[in-house]
Amino acid sequence: MKRILEPKKMQEFEFHLRNEERSAATIEKYMRDVRGFAAFVGDAEIDKQKVLDYKSKLGETYAVASANSMLAAMNCFLRFCGWHDLCVKQFKMQREVYCSEEKELTRAEYIRLLDAANAKHNERLNLIIQTICGTGIRVSELQYITVEALHNGEAIVNCKGKNRRVFIVPELKKKLLRYVKEQGISAGTVFVTRGGKPISRHSIWKDMKALCEQANVSPSKVFPHNLRHLFARTFYGIEKDIAKLADILGHASINTTRIYIVTTGAEHKRKMEHMRLII
Repeated sequence: MKRILEPKKMQEFEFHLRNEERSAATIEKYMRDVRGFAAFVGDAEIDKQKVLDYKSKLGETYAVASANSMLAAMNCFLRFCGWHDLCVKQFKMQREVYCSEEKELTRAEYIRLLDAANAKHNERLNLIIQTICGTGIRVSELQYITVEALHNGEAIVNCKGKNRRVFIVPELKKKLLRYVKEQGISAGTVFVTRGGKPISRHSIWKDMKALCEQANVSPSKVFPHNLRHLFARTFYGIEKDIAKLADILGHASINTTRIYIVTTGAEHKRKMEHMRLII
């Protein structure tokens, strides 16, 4: 039987991902990447050489991490089709010891973003930023921050078929309870649109970008997920317990958590200077 990528197979793959209870964001990402692969191969029969050609194209076009994420989606699809022999290895990449200063959001910049949101009289955005950074949740998990969760002092987050408890510290709980009272929200999700639906990731991203100029923070640092990174670095700086941090963030692998606590290396440089080994 010829190995041709038919639309029906892609529909079945999407249905398979939903049955596996993958998150909506993961399904969207995988399907986007599989459509990219489909556009590359067209109507031609798929063989190992064509898959290798696609891998080469990704390597020439994208950063290693991005290319590997696309290959992961493609390999998942190929295995679903039963074409295990067509799967390819990901690109080797060296673990980054330090991150770029252009990417790391500092505590001072975080505070300036909150001040800018206040200056724009956008209390909802201010509290969204504090909630993500103060709990370490994903932006897609904001829907689990409910009035009921506030009263309990914790939210039960369901992600990728697993539940985890997310604590809401007293100060944040106090702020959010005051907010829902003012907004007349008596039950359900705290951060909603005028129509009562949870605020979308895109809307939050767009509103955060609008703060950059006034907050004097580079747009390259301002996006919801970077708040989660700031939470991770701050927690690890206090606790030095990467296993506990992995549980809090909902990571299946500590290797993923390591990425979150990478710093610019400025602190490492200071420690090296204090060693005084250059006589």
